[in-house]
Amino acid sequence: MEHPASVPPNAFVFSITVQAADIDAQGHVSNVRVLDWMNQAAIAHSDALGFDVPRYREIGGIFVVRRHEIDYHGPSYADEELRLFTWPAGRIRRSLAERRHELWRVDGTRIARGLNHWVFVDTESGRPRAMPPEVVEAFDPAQWRSEEV
Repeated sequence: MEHPASVPPNAFVFSITVQAADIDAQGHVSNVRVLDWMNQAAIAHSDALGFDVPRYREIGGIFVVRRHEIDYHGPSYADEELRLFTWPAGRIRRSLAERRHELWRVDGTRIARGLNHWVFVDTESGRPRAMPPEVVEAFDPAQWRSEEV
């Protein structure tokens, strides 16, 4: 599937095959699974940028979620192939960052879109701290420009 127009061409792509365990009592993908996939995609993107948990421990800080916002556009079902696109968005402010997500079926149907607000915290104290320059550079939203509606 090509990148949808609302997704930057260099967004990180996380591929998903819907499993039976992802289905809720209503017969479609659980909204809790969508949230989990967004979190997994964010972690995979961070890892791909060279910031895995050991690296974060080295620099003494790590991202934690402050808030999730998800809009659901349609259902998804078992055995469907999905693509979750994710990228840093908004702007970085000292210890605060944002990340966008869009979940699509490979047929071009949007399932959900989300926005996460993250806080960079000290690994020892758990208190917010300024992101080091290498983190700011890696997650600079200017690298991922898109139509953020």
